[in-house]
Amino acid sequence: MMEPMWPRDGHTKLADLAVDLVAKASSLAGQLHGNVQESIGNLVRSMNCYYSNLIEGHNTHPRDIDAALEENYSSVAETRILQLEARAHIETQKRVDCGEGPREGPVSTAYIQWLHREFCLRLPDELLWVENPDTGNRARVVPGEFRKGDVAVGEHIPPPAVDLPRFMARFQSAYSGGALSKTQAIVAAGAAHHRFLWIHPFYDGNGRVARLLSHAMLIHAGIGGSLWSVARGLARNVREYKARLANADLPRQGDYDGRGERSAAQLEKFCEFFLNTCIDQVEFMSSLLQPGELLRRIRLYADDEAVAGRLPARSFSLLREALQMGGFPRGQASGITGYQERRSRQILAELLRKGLLVSDGPRAPARLGFPLDVVERWFPQLYPAAGYEYLPAKAKG
Repeated sequence: MMEPMWPRDGHTKLADLAVDLVAKASSLAGQLHGNVQESIGNLVRSMNCYYSNLIEGHNTHPRDIDAALEENYSSVAETRILQLEARAHIETQKRVDCGEGPREGPVSTAYIQWLHREFCLRLPDELLWVENPDTGNRARVVPGEFRKGDVAVGEHIPPPAVDLPRFMARFQSAYSGGALSKTQAIVAAGAAHHRFLWIHPFYDGNGRVARLLSHAMLIHAGIGGSLWSVARGLARNVREYKARLANADLPRQGDYDGRGERSAAQLEKFCEFFLNTCIDQVEFMSSLLQPGELLRRIRLYADDEAVAGRLPARSFSLLREALQMGGFPRGQASGITGYQERRSRQILAELLRKGLLVSDGPRAPARLGFPLDVVERWFPQLYPAAGYEYLPAKAKG
């Protein structure tokens, strides 16, 4: 019912896209010091959560996400629920980024159930129920457990619950990375993304698990990481994303459209869209993280803030050191700024207070921070335009 699992042999365009993605992702990973990458990774996880939520129709403001990470929840129930959902997504992705999860690998049933369990265990009870719109019956979403009943997703009827073990076993055998080349493993991320959503194994949470699964598969293939997210590209092209998913549901269109029940041509088009989206997002983050340009934007920000009296003079010297060297011992602040020790400590304390520098303790080195207030200046277009309103129209970057 869900064959073919792969694009047809000899599809050189997908192979070329995979090779292009490898080259560009490898270049991105080498642009910045590891400490800076780690800090940016925290920001990108929040961004990934923001865009993944938008795809599900949940518009959680970045400031609400930021507050949730500080356990500062809104008194408004609806906002608080979305904050908890966002934090659940971010904490689950962090575990993926750190290499946690079952040893069997991302496409295994064990790993997929682990992803769902880690996400759903952190959700408020209000989000762990689904309702049949036709009957009004409610079903409990049990973290990590496949659905026990049959469902409909728009016009798509996923496999019956009783057949889920069989479909998930085929899913695992098709995309298991042990026997795949690197190029095949990358193409598999696109094909598996659709086929997982087609199976729809959980009552709820399938969309987020699919995007986390794709993220994990790309990391497993050696090109993914915490510095970029396919979710941003999928959200910014959400109409095409959903249309491509729906088209890949279609049955075979004639004798020249593969040999399975589903359309091979439409699966190939979805994989092409998915890989192009990945490349677009790697290119976008590469442009943002190019060291010279990032340093220039930080300098402009620091100079503007100093003129306005909101930052001490020579703040930029400490920010530059943190970017270029990955951090610095606090005792070196005087030598970096050229000021006497007392004045340099005051500058350092102000940058720490504003979150422009962060530290793991009073004696620990200072490293670069990325508070939400500077995101638009340091990383333009990371989020949508002013007000963080959702812009679904197709756009480069």
